[in-house]
Amino acid sequence: MATTGTATTATDEYLHRARQSLADAPPIGDPAYPWFAACARKILDQRWDEIVAASLDDAARGRDRGLPDGLLRRIVVTDTQRDAAFALIDALPAELRRATTPAPAVVGPHGTRAWRIPKPLGVLLMIYEARPSVTIDSALLPVCAGNAVLLRGGTEIAGTNAVLDDVFTEALGRAGLPAGLVQILHDLDRTGLRQLLGRDDAIDVLIPRGSPSLTDACRSLSRIPMIVGGGCVNHVYVHADADVDLAARIVLDGKLHEPEGCTALESVLLDPDVVVPFWQALATHELASAGLTLRVDPDLLATVPGSLAAAVAVEARTESDLGREFLARTLCVHQVGDVHDAITHIRRYGSAHTEAIVTRDAAVADRFCTQVDAAAVIVNGSVRLHDAPTLGLGSEIAISTSRLHVRGPVTLTDLMSHGWRVEGGGALRFQPTQTRTERSHP
Repeated sequence: MATTGTATTATDEYLHRARQSLADAPPIGDPAYPWFAACARKILDQRWDEIVAASLDDAARGRDRGLPDGLLRRIVVTDTQRDAAFALIDALPAELRRATTPAPAVVGPHGTRAWRIPKPLGVLLMIYEARPSVTIDSALLPVCAGNAVLLRGGTEIAGTNAVLDDVFTEALGRAGLPAGLVQILHDLDRTGLRQLLGRDDAIDVLIPRGSPSLTDACRSLSRIPMIVGGGCVNHVYVHADADVDLAARIVLDGKLHEPEGCTALESVLLDPDVVVPFWQALATHELASAGLTLRVDPDLLATVPGSLAAAVAVEARTESDLGREFLARTLCVHQVGDVHDAITHIRRYGSAHTEAIVTRDAAVADRFCTQVDAAAVIVNGSVRLHDAPTLGLGSEIAISTSRLHVRGPVTLTDLMSHGWRVEGGGALRFQPTQTRTERSHP
């Protein structure tokens, strides 16, 4: 492990390079930024097989270390992730134009004209776990918003990140942008990371993406302003007046695809009147090969029909399953008394990320949306809808549960701040006071 002095030197070098690159970078809206994204797309396409191979090597090492299956799935890069990255890049030019189009001037009472103009947030530090797709998205969006970004991914994806480091360094060079706008810190140990977390004088925004323990560690070690994107205990509440067939489809959509994702469903809350109808609706789906496990209230086990129990694993839930992020095809199923109990449960166990209700009662839906505090509350839809492209909001690098600056999808415009350009035209706010000579003149 590096010594403190070595870590400090490395930290200083990273930060000096980032801040100098930020100062040397062109303003937001310069053609170099979409050109950088286009260059990155071409290089990613050319080297994709190499990137996939590196991720498979990372996964093999992780398997030898006994990493769980959910984490191993995150490590491996797939063509689906490539297609998602290309879609992000293809959408960037139009998003940049919208973000940088000047708003109409505001005319003040003194004849001033003021324009709100986009500015970069500055130097961003992103700390995340074993997800190479986060490396790709987080190298693209912050830079296209005019920022410099330091990326510290988990050591589990070190091989993949080393290849991606080469990709983005080359893309920056082709676009004529400073090389220090993207720095992947795959060689920085924990001592160096702690040094970075203490540098609120040089890092403007910290974005941790991962488990609640990662977020808590960043809060305890750093004074850097944070955009928080971790903790994903998401619920679907099935109200007594719900369409249970729709509820079953919503639940399966929320859990079976990428169960380790941040919008994955973790817990289903059932009103008493819908318990049996919900099981029956779930049993109509082909689940034998889905690998689904239901952790059910012990007193509900007897209500599970045999046809469903034959297709999925059914187990008695424990107290620790409430509020748990499984990162697997495992669902906690818990009975609540009514909408009040559901809201109370979510307030205790939820993570303020994504919550959903299935009901045909508009008044109940309104109450749920008003009283549940989350970045997104969804009515009669999948928790997976909480995604910027899906909602028509543009590209995203995270979903924030913070309360300041941005909450929900962190899009291109959320990676910018704003300032004002004011054309004074000679205007003064206060009239000049009379001079001594003027005051004494008879």
